[in-house]
Amino acid sequence: MKIKFDEQQYQLDAIHSITDIFEGQTVKVSNFTVSMGEIVGQEITELGIGNKLELSEAEVLENVQKVQMRNHLKKSKSIQDWNFTVEMETGTGKTYVYTRSIFELNKLYGFSKFIIVVPSVAIREGVYKSFQMTEEHFEKEYPGQYCHFFKYDSSKLEQVREYATSTNIEVMIINIDAFKKSFDDPEKENKANLIHRERDTMNGKKPIQFIQETNPIVIIDEPQSVDNTDKAKEAIASLNPLCKLRYSATHRDTYNLMYKLDPVSAYEKKLVKKIEVLSVNSDDDFNDPYIKLVSVSNKNGYKATVEIDEMKKNGAVTRIKKEINPNNKNNLYLLSGERELYRGYIVEGIDCYPGNEMVEFENGKVLRLGESIGGIDDDLLKRYQIREAIRTHLDKEKRLVYQGIKVLTLFFIDKVENYRVYPKGQPWQKGKYAKIFEEEYASLIKLPKYRSLFKEDQYISNQSAEEVHDGYFSQDKSGNFKDSKLAKDGSLRSNKDDESAFELIMKEKERLLSFETPLRFIFSHSALKEGWDNPNVFQICTLVETKDPFTKRQKIGRGLRLSVNQDGQRQYDENINVLTVIANESYQEFAESLQKEMEDETGVKFGYLEEQSFSTITLTDEVTGESKEIGYDYSAKVYSFLVKEKFLDKKGKVENKLKEAIASETFDVPDEFKEIKQDIERVIRNSIKKLPIFNKKDEVDIKLNKEVLLSDEFNQLWNQIKYKTTYSVDLDSDTLKSRCIDAIQKLDAFKARKIKRENALLKVDQSGVSGEGQTMRVYEALEEKRRLPDILRYLQEQTNLKRRTLVDILIGSKRLKDFEKNPQAFMEAVMKIINREKKKLIVDGIKYERIGDHAFYQQSLFEHQELVGYMKANAVEVSNDKSVYNYIRYDSSVERAFAEKLNNDEDVKLFVKLPSSFVIDTPLGNYNPDWAVLVEKEGVETLFFVVETKGSTDQEDLRLKEDGKITCGRKHFAALENGVTYKLANSYEKFKMGV
Repeated sequence: MKIKFDEQQYQLDAIHSITDIFEGQTVKVSNFTVSMGEIVGQEITELGIGNKLELSEAEVLENVQKVQMRNHLKKSKSIQDWNFTVEMETGTGKTYVYTRSIFELNKLYGFSKFIIVVPSVAIREGVYKSFQMTEEHFEKEYPGQYCHFFKYDSSKLEQVREYATSTNIEVMIINIDAFKKSFDDPEKENKANLIHRERDTMNGKKPIQFIQETNPIVIIDEPQSVDNTDKAKEAIASLNPLCKLRYSATHRDTYNLMYKLDPVSAYEKKLVKKIEVLSVNSDDDFNDPYIKLVSVSNKNGYKATVEIDEMKKNGAVTRIKKEINPNNKNNLYLLSGERELYRGYIVEGIDCYPGNEMVEFENGKVLRLGESIGGIDDDLLKRYQIREAIRTHLDKEKRLVYQGIKVLTLFFIDKVENYRVYPKGQPWQKGKYAKIFEEEYASLIKLPKYRSLFKEDQYISNQSAEEVHDGYFSQDKSGNFKDSKLAKDGSLRSNKDDESAFELIMKEKERLLSFETPLRFIFSHSALKEGWDNPNVFQICTLVETKDPFTKRQKIGRGLRLSVNQDGQRQYDENINVLTVIANESYQEFAESLQKEMEDETGVKFGYLEEQSFSTITLTDEVTGESKEIGYDYSAKVYSFLVKEKFLDKKGKVENKLKEAIASETFDVPDEFKEIKQDIERVIRNSIKKLPIFNKKDEVDIKLNKEVLLSDEFNQLWNQIKYKTTYSVDLDSDTLKSRCIDAIQKLDAFKARKIKRENALLKVDQSGVSGEGQTMRVYEALEEKRRLPDILRYLQEQTNLKRRTLVDILIGSKRLKDFEKNPQAFMEAVMKIINREKKKLIVDGIKYERIGDHAFYQQSLFEHQELVGYMKANAVEVSNDKSVYNYIRYDSSVERAFAEKLNNDEDVKLFVKLPSSFVIDTPLGNYNPDWAVLVEKEGVETLFFVVETKGSTDQEDLRLKEDGKITCGRKHFAALENGVTYKLANSYEKFKMGV
């Protein structure tokens, strides 16, 4: 099977945020545009063909600031060494985004030389696999743009020459370690990376020189792990990059941040799987002495960390970690708050030898690393974790197998011997986790509830317990599994043996998704934390005995990507995309820990606001009637007001005073902000939200109430709203031309390219050479023989309007002088205006007609939905006779409040949350209304409503598109002509006032 790739708007936004940096660079119209010995966007050099940038630093900075304002990010004050940053949450397609950006940069500007620098073998293999998987997709998207990609290999340096001389798109994928060493000293030449050594086969030149001449665009994947030292920064600078594009979910430095998709946005927009936590841990009864050896160390003396039960001054007992040593912290009786249970536990010795780590007590008790005295046996807890992982896996298979979706479960372990043992001179044997897995799997599949999974027509029907699991580990020369080596900081130290594990995971990525492959449960080393994932990992279970050096965020990243079916099609149903983490800690501990990691790694602060937090709020322009976002500067004013009123502290933390004012509806703003008061409140509410992680114990099955579905009331309501319509568009060409001309005339003046003249007297002294009395003048660049691009062809391709219409718009605007000054900027501005006005006119001129009595939505839409919700998080219980389901699952606090009030309102006889498959066709995409409501007024009159509660609550959605769909919805229901009232209401009170 092959994974299919869809076009996602957020990915296009990220791509355009990079390509627009070079707005004004000469456009590459076709692959055959050649003039004066140069190819557009390229120049022929001594050693090959390189990228060529025509824009000045000032022009690029202006473009950067425009993109940042559009994306509501803080404006840069300088180019910062030509670094440009894109932040995207794990699992949202970062590699796809920078790969497609390569094609776009070539298409728009002719740039053809790119280098992707990665921190590790794992990520290198992952990037290479991604290029292979998307190769066919991009051939269709960009016909005629051939892209040659390869992994840098020091034994194949002829590839570097080919890279430098090729006229195609060339992409080199290289490890930072392959060129990080510096070699100025000839005596150290033998230690140099080969890329820095002179080669006879290259006419005495160094391979790095060929690369430097190409002036490549360098893409840094995970820069926090790539250029995190001065030597690494020096190495990347040695490539002579035109610019550096930096992509990660967890940047350490955000130079020129161009686009940001943080974890909260990714979860809220459903771009990654939801996370639910299934906790497997023992109850603490504190009746026996409990001691667990967590870690040992011999740095600055022998010491260890143990977990024990401590009695506080108020008499309460809690389980905590304590550091012990053989000297002054050796008596657990004293360390536990003098609990009698620990008398006699005095440390006698600590052994830190690898493989034999332990603590010995004077009473003869010995505690090995990862083991515990008292409490439930650790292996028993691991067995329960494995059992729950298998049970959850089978439950999901029952739901998803008929939808063609294969379910995978991933177990992280820290020692290969726990999965497979290699006795000397004997065949390998199963480790304890492999044995436990097979025992639990064989037991669970016998349960009656799973019988349907093992019918003859199911792909898993004849699979034995041995066939369904396997391990991905490093392998030695004999093919035996081995532990990966870790650096001092706990990160993976990759070597040749590790590459075998990475290649296996990467090469089998698609095969693992197929029903033809029996493997469904994967055991992997916890060190394989980066560079690979699989979209159909639905369960992650960590079985580590010792302190785990890897973060929760790194682990869940292996399964966050949205799943695919057997046709390779991405699944967007949130009922399907749920990642279950089987944790050996409580839900609260897991959620708090993950949230803290996200704050530390991404800078996202829960319960904090920033100066740009309100920049996406929109206001209607009194002159043009257009909706425009208030932007950074206005947002900063709102922020200052909140700080001044002590609603926020100086760091932006939301104070209790503000939370109480919002909750009691007493929050108020000065007159200048009155118009956007509700929007300000919405942003504040969103900032107080916690990360959406669900507790498996709160899970409820949302079941169909067939009695309500078959009731007279429901049939009454459904018969009013069920009919389908078709639409036609009456696009008035003269009105379109008039609106476009008016908008183009209101554009700001376009600036021509500038030439700077600087004059200074050089001063030479012991401190060096400097300039005195420096003066500067700026002139407009008058280019007499500048060849202008074909504006009509460009606008035709981008807007699909006829040439005659475009000519009328351009001539009528009387702004063609601006086209001569800055052709690219003018063309793009006109294109955006035409497309915007066209969308508005299409919605204004749309007409809906009911198709007839035989085209309608079936009631079975409700029967085909398998829903799961979480009490206290996204589900509200409903009275028995009020809705077709026992719970309503909501998407926002507005929907939750609306559902609760519908349920409690005596006038409301029936209400339903319309299923996602109930869609109305619009020229702006499918539209799914929120609610259908049957109201009985004063016990006599029956009223039918379709209610939209989303309205303007989604601050990230484009206002024009959102309003357009709502207008289309209103026209659709009006065309049914059967008394249904369509209402837009972002509160229940607003809905009831109109009834």
